[in-house]
Amino acid sequence: MNLKRQAQPRALISLVPMIDVMLILLVFFMVTSTYLNLDMIPALRPDTDSVATTVSAQPEGSIMIRIGADGHAVLRGRQLGADAVTDHLTTEIAREPLIQVLILPSGAAPMQALISVMDSAALAGVQRLRVLRLEASQ
Repeated sequence: MNLKRQAQPRALISLVPMIDVMLILLVFFMVTSTYLNLDMIPALRPDTDSVATTVSAQPEGSIMIRIGADGHAVLRGRQLGADAVTDHLTTEIAREPLIQVLILPSGAAPMQALISVMDSAALAGVQRLRVLRLEASQ
C-alpha cells in the first residue's frame, strides 16, 4: 500500500510565445512608424568664443516658416501674408546674408501656398532655402 500522493507535475511557463509576440510587435511598430531626420535643424549654435574666426563664414541661424493646411504662412507663431513674409525675410537677409530659410509645409497645404512662400523668399534674396516635408497628406 502506497500512502504518498504522487507529486503533481509543475506547469512550465514557456517564454517562447511571449518572445514571438514581442518580435511581431517590434516589426509592426518599425514598419508603421515614420522617422524624422533630426539632423536637419541645428539644435545648438557654435560657441562664439571658441569659433570666433569662422563666425563670418557660417550663417547665424535659421528661419522656419510653417505652411498650415489652410495655406497660410506662419512665422514665429504669427500668420503672415506674402508681402509680410517678403518684408520680414528682406530685413533678416540684410542682417545676415547667409541665413537659412526652412519651409515646413503641412501635408494638406495647397501647392500654391508653397510656391508663394518660395517666391517671397526669392524676392527677398534668400540664397539658402530648404523645403522639408514632415508629414504625409491625409
